Amino acid sequence: MPPETEPTKPLRPLDVEYARSRFPAFSEDRLREWAHFENAGGSYVCGQVIDRLTDFYRRTKVQPDYPFPLSVEASASMESSYERMAAWLGVGADEIHFGPSTSQNTYVLAQAFRSMLRPGDEITASNQDHEANAGVWRRLEAAGITVREWRVHPETGILDPADLDRLLNRRTRLVIFPHASNVVAAVNPVAEIAARASSAGAHAVVDGVSYAPHGLPDIGALGVDVYLFSAYKTWGPHQGVMFVRRELADRLENQGHYFNADHPRHKLVPAGPDHAQTAACAGVIDYLDGIYAHHGGPDASPVERGRAVHDLFRTRETKLLARLLAYLAERSDVRVLGPTDAALRTPTVSIVPLRRPITEVEKALIRRKMMIGVGDFYAPRLLEGMGVSPETGALRMSFIHYTTEKEIDRLISALDRALG
Repeated sequence: MPPETEPTKPLRPLDVEYARSRFPAFSEDRLREWAHFENAGGSYVCGQVIDRLTDFYRRTKVQPDYPFPLSVEASASMESSYERMAAWLGVGADEIHFGPSTSQNTYVLAQAFRSMLRPGDEITASNQDHEANAGVWRRLEAAGITVREWRVHPETGILDPADLDRLLNRRTRLVIFPHASNVVAAVNPVAEIAARASSAGAHAVVDGVSYAPHGLPDIGALGVDVYLFSAYKTWGPHQGVMFVRRELADRLENQGHYFNADHPRHKLVPAGPDHAQTAACAGVIDYLDGIYAHHGGPDASPVERGRAVHDLFRTRETKLLARLLAYLAERSDVRVLGPTDAALRTPTVSIVPLRRPITEVEKALIRRKMMIGVGDFYAPRLLEGMGVSPETGALRMSFIHYTTEKEIDRLISALDRALG
């Protein structure tokens, strides 16, 4: 669950039509009949991001960091994204890194950690993770690093912090886990786990890709050392957003050109940031600031606004999720992966049909204009740990705050027909 912080004045209930009006996709005729339930794979992009991206390409598509006016303007538009994203997340602007994707960011990060690790050192990594935050760390076993697996409960898919305690020891250097799984969707107690890791002298590396779309977290309050998420799942461009605690980043090995060793935004993003997409990320904060103002938010700091909008989104989504989970609980022909209590998970619901082939159910839902997916969702270790064949996979339905009650009703009706 979200960390405990000073209470922020609640906003008015979410005005879903206002939120949807900020996403051009909802005005596209060819999409009107479709209900988007594959948001875990990528959300629609808000208009503010599209406007900033288009503006950069039209007006400031030059190399930044030179003293001529157009280059200065390009640099300023990029810097705005670093500063505003960091302020909303409760961290420093020099602790935010924009890279090509979370998968690429984790790969580079793992390589940067290698010089800090010695043969015999240990990494504790969960099997609840997306492979982007699983495989890169296990590859370090080739360098003599021991990887100990923190395993989910085979029935629920939940990680038990008590099990983590039995894995931690004086050789543990890193603890790797997700804020929320992209399959079972259980929300892990990040602050508690990070504190346990810290007490053992280990760094906490958190994959927030499947949590951040449901309200950007106050990273500064979580006590983690690394937190990663994907902008293209939080209404933005195809970029990975990575927080690395300043003191840690200074110690990590440079992964960029040798002359960029002292440049934090290049040492962990070897090719440097994508200029236009980095500038466009400020549009995500434009959108969230607009949500905050529209719903009656008082004057507050960016991180306080972030907490309020986070709670606004979570309240809305949990209400809709409870309806879907209640419907599925009444059926004996599906297995729901993950918690059945809406308050304990994000609105990503994966099921395994028990009486009809999963591909038939998939096709039936698509015929009824449901955007859904079937697969292992880059989490085969998790599926195997729960006794589900990665080859067959699960059927995943995921939504976010802009989903309507009518779309949930349509999904339930479509499931009735598809499951038989």
